[in-house]
Amino acid sequence: MEQKREDVKKGILLFVLISGCFLSVLNQTLLNVALSNLMDVFAVSATTVQWLSTGFMLVNGVLIPITAFLMKRYTTRQLFISSMLFLLIGTIICAIAPNFSLLLIGRMIQAAGAGIIIPLMMSVILFIFPVEKRGSAMGLIGFAMIFAPAIAPTLAGYIIEYGSWRWLFIGLVPFVLIVILFALKYLVNISETAKTKLDIVSVFLSTIGFGFILYGFSNTGNKGWESPVVIFSLIIGLVFTILFCVRQIRSNEPLLDLSVFKNKIFTLTSLINVLVTMMMYADLILLPIYLQSGRGFTAFEAGLLLLPGSILNAILSPITGKLYDKLGAKPLFITGLLFIIPSMWAVTDLTGSTSYMYLMIRTIFLRIGLSFITMPLNTAGLNALPKQLGTHGSAVNNTVRQIAGAIGTAVVITIYTAQATNHAAEIMGENAAATPQQIAILSSIQGSSDAYYFMMILAVAALVLTLFMPGKSAAGKKETASSSKMAEES
Repeated sequence: MEQKREDVKKGILLFVLISGCFLSVLNQTLLNVALSNLMDVFAVSATTVQWLSTGFMLVNGVLIPITAFLMKRYTTRQLFISSMLFLLIGTIICAIAPNFSLLLIGRMIQAAGAGIIIPLMMSVILFIFPVEKRGSAMGLIGFAMIFAPAIAPTLAGYIIEYGSWRWLFIGLVPFVLIVILFALKYLVNISETAKTKLDIVSVFLSTIGFGFILYGFSNTGNKGWESPVVIFSLIIGLVFTILFCVRQIRSNEPLLDLSVFKNKIFTLTSLINVLVTMMMYADLILLPIYLQSGRGFTAFEAGLLLLPGSILNAILSPITGKLYDKLGAKPLFITGLLFIIPSMWAVTDLTGSTSYMYLMIRTIFLRIGLSFITMPLNTAGLNALPKQLGTHGSAVNNTVRQIAGAIGTAVVITIYTAQATNHAAEIMGENAAATPQQIAILSSIQGSSDAYYFMMILAVAALVLTLFMPGKSAAGKKETASSSKMAEES
């Protein structure tokens, strides 16, 4: 049964949802530093072991477009508890997996649970909080979404170094069980369900379209852009995604309502979201490459360098959420990008002697900048939409972020690889006495610097787009107009 906004106990509801979100995001990022260890354990290649991350992302990515339908069809309790049960079952399978195939199946089941959590939470917040308080609530969600990947590399690095990889999963089980018990006791339904019909053709088109796009981009790093697998994956993905979009525009009851893009603020925040997500994902890939391939640091040491900035990012997220409620999006975005642009410029001239502390301070500045943008960006876009489009806006946001992350990672790896190859040829020409190891290290460092130039350009482009964002008063009028229009239609 639907609860009225004022009847909902917001504190306990947010606690349950944020706990589920934290465990889902932690689980998604926990294996990243464990892949090389799992290659040895199961005697598989780098390409094969990468499927533990790629497979998770694919299942997650193809499920997101249907979350708007699921949130109409099923209650909040049903969806949240089901997703937590998928996470629990997948985690147990991974913990006891005797071979790589079963471990991969467990990861896929986990991904099925994780895919709906974030869109579900955002939709709940749109319902239970009025427009003027959503920034603070989104900031609390941002804490969970940022803090989990912040501690994941260091936590996983420690477990791998001093224990068994199985504890990455065994340790999660009791926490997931506790969240399920809390959800059974305290989670209430906050929206009405409707017997909407699932458009199977749209599900098929979105699964093939988004699945092949994500698969294509995720393979560019190890196969290269000229690979037939990458080319055909991207072509198939693009064709099916276009067919999916055409079907949604023509449908009376679309699976994913693309009319959200008629709203200028939502479209603008989506474009900024693409650029910021590309930068964020690319930095998380590029900095460890430089630290490990160029400087010889361990995965644990690389994780420790990222930790202070990420923790600060998580702590600042609720604060920037409150600032959003007071000041609006535009001043926060500009402030954030004025931190991010110098942070990217600071690593465009990396050397073999760039100090660990310098990189840590630079990463702290980057993460301060991101804390002013990530959650306020989502809030600004969703606030601009009328209530009935909230679930669709949330699903579109998450789909955009998944694809932008895959593209950002692919592009930055391509630039890094191409430039490292060019620099290796230059170093060999200038210094014939250089050993292959010296050439590899120097070219890796210089390739990383060049890739950061590209990311600095993305940051400047995001700043230019931000200048077109309306101020708080203008945005508030548009939000009121959207709500009025919705009231007239109902």
